[in-house]
Amino acid sequence: MSAEIKSLIDQIRSSAALLRRRLDWDTATKRLDELTTLSEKPDFWDDPQAAQAMMRERQKLADGIETVEALEKEAEDAGELLELAEGDDAMVADIEASLTRAAARAEKAELAALLSGEADGNDAYVQINAGEGGTESQDWASILRRMYVRWAEKHGMKVEEMDEREGEEAGIKSATLQIKGESAYGWLKSEQGVHRLVRISPFDSSARRHTSFASVTVTPVIDDNIDIEIDPSDVRTDTYRASGAGGQHVNRTDSAVRLTHEPTGIVVQCQNDRSQHRNRDQAWQMLRSRLYELELQKRREVADASYAGKTDIGFGHQIRSYVLQPYQMVKDLRTEVDTSDTQGVLDGDIDRFLSASLAASVAADDEE
Repeated sequence: MSAEIKSLIDQIRSSAALLRRRLDWDTATKRLDELTTLSEKPDFWDDPQAAQAMMRERQKLADGIETVEALEKEAEDAGELLELAEGDDAMVADIEASLTRAAARAEKAELAALLSGEADGNDAYVQINAGEGGTESQDWASILRRMYVRWAEKHGMKVEEMDEREGEEAGIKSATLQIKGESAYGWLKSEQGVHRLVRISPFDSSARRHTSFASVTVTPVIDDNIDIEIDPSDVRTDTYRASGAGGQHVNRTDSAVRLTHEPTGIVVQCQNDRSQHRNRDQAWQMLRSRLYELELQKRREVADASYAGKTDIGFGHQIRSYVLQPYQMVKDLRTEVDTSDTQGVLDGDIDRFLSASLAASVAADDEE
């Protein structure tokens, strides 16, 4: 057995053992059996909301258990196959390739297992705001929006646009997306911050290089398991005519809703529905999400003033730099992870950054 293959087998076995511990194997298998039994009862769906929550829990447990068992079998089968493949270089190469893929799956599963925060499994709101710089920054904000939509689509998630303010000439001043999928918030929460773009401007007739900024705020969609109390007297409600797509309707009715939480200065708005009532309900859900994230920040004692609209979107605050000219490089300034595949990143290939940030945050928590 070559050293490379032995290392891969050891890595897979180590990952499987780690995942077993994180699952709390005996407890997880027992809970899976309980949920399976409950789901088979005739009255299980009498409370659809509770039933859906239990089915999500069941699926998550089943996926975790299946992953561990598959990795353990992969390592065991590889050892047996290597004995049969002695002298057959082509077969050994196939086994090594299979183990390499399994090791990559194991690494991804380890990261996914780290998503254990109170709201990590929830859907996410992603709000993008253009910085100063007019059309340049507004175009950059629209590119970031596309990047997150592409990322979500690559992971089988659904995206709903809750609100948009278009730029005067191109791009967007701001947009809020709701990304619906397993652990959307857990994966995307590290994207919060200022993103910096350096490129030759398509809007500059002299083809000069420009630097643009846009900020990203990520908050979890709050479910009934998380209690956030808001005093209605602290919230100012404004209605206005929706803008953007929507036909004649947007010019005739004040269906869009804006909520301002006066103690914190947090503002949310929703205009994606023709019904003012539904937009109001969605805006309240978004406000609860923002206040929950603010509370998390306070718990971490690094409260981010961006939630009160006070953080500058510019130099000194960026978390990631996207350089398209004079060279090609995307670099995360927190983890030092970088890549020259700028087009891939802008097309949604940001997993390397998300994984590195997640691993780094967990390592920091462990040190504390």
